Amino acid sequence: MKTRINRLLNRLKVEYAVFWVLCLLLVGLYEADVLPQGVWAGDARMEYIFQTVGILLAVAFIPLSLRVFSLSLTRYVRALPLVEALQSYCRWNEVRMAMLLVPALFNFSVYYWTLNTTGLLCGIMVLVASLFCVPGRNRLLAELDLSDLPEA
Repeated sequence: MKTRINRLLNRLKVEYAVFWVLCLLLVGLYEADVLPQGVWAGDARMEYIFQTVGILLAVAFIPLSLRVFSLSLTRYVRALPLVEALQSYCRWNEVRMAMLLVPALFNFSVYYWTLNTTGLLCGIMVLVASLFCVPGRNRLLAELDLSDLPEA
């Protein structure tokens, strides 16, 4: 069982790292002028639409991703046998990270499209929210109520 938990933790850590790498890669592509900057700068209507959608995505998906994961743990995952609970925990964690990835990438793109800092601030909010999702052994054991398993 320890091997399975360790494999799951490694997978979750890789997925978390991929989240950050994708965000940094997008920013790097814009900064290196591979992707165009300022394509909607000066167009007030498109700036308003993009910024409004970006704000709504961030405001909706940040609490939703954290709350859905918590509810799935309390109502569904903890009631499953251990092997299935680990698989379901992994799946819900992937859903949570995807729900954070969408507004992060969109808001960073909006920042570079409109050259307005609203998208940047919303993107940074999503990155800060992702810090609540850092995978770890103690966190996994606590969230699945597996306190009887040894630490090593």
